[in-house]
Amino acid sequence: MNKSRVEAFTDAVVAIVMTIMVLEFKVPDEPTFKALAANMSYLVAYLISFLFIGVAWYNHHYMLTLTKHVTKRVYWLNNFWILTMSLLPVSTAWAGKFMAKPQPELFYFIVFLLWELAYALLSHALVQANATDHPEIAAKIKAMLPYRMNARPLFWVATLVVAGLILFVWPPLSMVFTVVELITMGIRTTPDSDRIIGA
Repeated sequence: MNKSRVEAFTDAVVAIVMTIMVLEFKVPDEPTFKALAANMSYLVAYLISFLFIGVAWYNHHYMLTLTKHVTKRVYWLNNFWILTMSLLPVSTAWAGKFMAKPQPELFYFIVFLLWELAYALLSHALVQANATDHPEIAAKIKAMLPYRMNARPLFWVATLVVAGLILFVWPPLSMVFTVVELITMGIRTTPDSDRIIGA
């Protein structure tokens, strides 16, 4: 399968998702910072989701740039990854509007977990697709922090337990939890992630 077509399609969807999210930010009815502050909770949710997409795309781009083979399984798992990301505008808008309520925050966190699952399945499929002919590429993907985190069952259990406790104690903390994980994944990239050249 043509890798560049998959990359182009993915990039287009990611760009659309980011655009839809910013359009949800309502222009204040009055020319005051007080009116702007009325939208502050959505702005916070938007900035977190923007970070979410930025980190996700960076790691996704690294994996697809490395890979030599895009199989049918990789293609459909990539679509699943895109699907989970396309849910961000609605989950961001809902969580931003009701920042202190558990159900909108829970929905946002479920979308985040689905994205994590999709990313884990996709990265595993890319490893398998390259393992035989290009084991060095498979090894690089397996060395990525998101891959190593998602490969540990304890990570999933701890995430669910901590998130469950946070959501019912003080819901906005779920956003903080998400930000910490995203910053960790954004900083701790593989050493060659900013030097890789497209194949």
